[in-house]
Amino acid sequence: MTSALQISDRLLDAILAKKLEPGSRLGEQQLAELFDCSRTIVREALVRLETRGLVSVSARRGWYLLEPTERQAREAFEARLVIETGLLRGARPLGAAELRLLRDHLRHQSRAIKGTDVGLRSFILGDFHVCLARCLGNELLAQTLRDLTVRTALIATHHQTQSEARRSFEEHVGIVAALEAEDMPLAERRMGVHLRTWKEKLRLASGSDPLATLRQALSPIATVEQGLHTRSSKETRSIRRPARPRPVSQEKS
Repeated sequence: MTSALQISDRLLDAILAKKLEPGSRLGEQQLAELFDCSRTIVREALVRLETRGLVSVSARRGWYLLEPTERQAREAFEARLVIETGLLRGARPLGAAELRLLRDHLRHQSRAIKGTDVGLRSFILGDFHVCLARCLGNELLAQTLRDLTVRTALIATHHQTQSEARRSFEEHVGIVAALEAEDMPLAERRMGVHLRTWKEKLRLASGSDPLATLRQALSPIATVEQGLHTRSSKETRSIRRPARPRPVSQEKS
């Protein structure tokens, strides 16, 4: 049976891949049927995300994704800027193993940029920041960045253009090049420029009915990318595809 941790991680994947809009409703019954589990397990997964400030619950609407205000959006981007530039400011030069990992991540990004899967492209570009934090040796901040990256995914433009994705990738390449040269101040400056460009692109997306697209949104990220760093445990790397449920009627909000 699918666990609460697996469900919450699948939802995080879907947000990072920009397959769920801000304000999307998350029906307990639909999720229970999609994942072939009880509503109790689904509720536990949603509570996990609620404690991290990513979903909310109300008697009228049920569970729904955060729909950030302009202030919350600004705070999330500012928090990422402080954390990620601060990590680089205090870091020692990376070792050979960490640099290999980052170069490998850039190869994943390059393939995604050339492909047609916009969700996968968004997921991998966001995952780079979590990977970098782990390479810099701070697991606690890597987990914090994971949540902040998910939060900013709810804020940023839903349909990132090919040129914007290419620009983001090229900025990642520049950051890694500075790390390879052991020029930590340059890496910090490039990270600051990179995150400020995302802040300039900030847009609050309008909500929409998510139930028609919930199954597609929660389909697993491509198998080849399952080992990337946004997942929180080894357990989540072996998630099975949710059983196909019988058609259910849409719940009223």
